[in-house]
Amino acid sequence: MLVLTRLLALAAMLVSAAPALAQMGSQCLAMAQAAPPRLQAAYFRAEEAFRPRPIPAAAEPVTIRFVGHATFLITTPAGVTIATDYSGHAGPGVVPRVVTMNLAHSSHNTANPDPRIEHVLRGWNPAGGRAEHHLQVEDVLIRNVSTDIRSWEAGRVPDGNSIFIFEVAGLCIGHLGHLHHRLEPEDLAYIGQLDVVMVAVDGTYTMAQDAVVDTLQVLKARLVLPMHYFGQSTLERFLATLGVAFEVERSPMPEITVSTATLPRTPTAVVLPGY
Repeated sequence: MLVLTRLLALAAMLVSAAPALAQMGSQCLAMAQAAPPRLQAAYFRAEEAFRPRPIPAAAEPVTIRFVGHATFLITTPAGVTIATDYSGHAGPGVVPRVVTMNLAHSSHNTANPDPRIEHVLRGWNPAGGRAEHHLQVEDVLIRNVSTDIRSWEAGRVPDGNSIFIFEVAGLCIGHLGHLHHRLEPEDLAYIGQLDVVMVAVDGTYTMAQDAVVDTLQVLKARLVLPMHYFGQSTLERFLATLGVAFEVERSPMPEITVSTATLPRTPTAVVLPGY
């Protein structure tokens, strides 16, 4: 009965949200823009509702460079540069056009971003409540889905983190930020289908590594970029936890180019050196 109640609530939410979501022009929100989910019996699993979306024709590649910790520098085909979980550094001499930040630790944000940065997107609302971003910058749509975090001082902090999603060149790229909990069906509905996921794999400050793997299996992204692991032994434990469900590749370079044509055929974790 509880499962049915939650499904009905999710279906109602998607019906009411669909016009606004469609107005966003989001390619990742295939489920939310389609018919409400089909009700199933109690063995229903949330991830079964999220079918892979049709992949558009091949487009120019997007470049993703691992700067370190939780910061990646994304460069779109139009040349828009985006630094994720920006703490003041995006590479030698680099001033990104857009930065995203999160609240959990000072290594994920800065109080003094370079004034030359055109768009500073905070994953939390300093005035309280939920941060909401929906920004089109040339060829990339940037939006966020807020999640809760925990802190030693305040306990649970509602909406203290944002998953930032970058939709560009037919790809849906998600940076999970400092995610502290498994995703709820409502979260998944607003995230949609991702192709690339950047995920913290430290196993302590964020989520346990087995919970991270469960989350990746629900998201069904074909390319996973590990981050936020503090040391090689932690990274190796995470890669072992992935098991046979994911291929593992190790890049000698901190940068990868990806397009709809070059996405891995099966879910693959690619380790980019950045520490």
